[in-house]
Amino acid sequence: MKSLKKFLQKKDYIQVPLVLTDTNHFELSAKINGIFGRFILDTGASNTCIGVDKLEFFKMASEESEVKAAGAGAVDMETLVSTKNHIEIGKWKTKKQKIVVFDLSHVNQALTNQNAQPVEGIIGADILKKAKAIIDYKKKRLYLKTK
Repeated sequence: MKSLKKFLQKKDYIQVPLVLTDTNHFELSAKINGIFGRFILDTGASNTCIGVDKLEFFKMASEESEVKAAGAGAVDMETLVSTKNHIEIGKWKTKKQKIVVFDLSHVNQALTNQNAQPVEGIIGADILKKAKAIIDYKKKRLYLKTK
């Protein structure tokens, strides 16, 4: 039987290494608007998000949003939305990506309480669906289909 890696490479997928943290989260490196950051891979997050404190860092413009965010024990958090962002994960790229912006301090506090590094944001299901993502949990790899 062929390896998953070889099979997916023939189907125009690229692989991205994942790091399994002590908190049992997968982390990966990605670029937003040309700037690298550390992100949690979260299949349960409907949208890709960054912390409100990282807007300037990633050179993002934002506007108010009526959407309320919830997660990691926090609910009804105010959000902003940023559109037209360029995202690169490995060699996979997308333009005009919408990103939800809100206070991720509760997420980073939970990570640092477990001796993990804080993150700039979360890669969510919106990106994973767009990239037809496949996760190899055993080999700690994320596969994304190139266009």
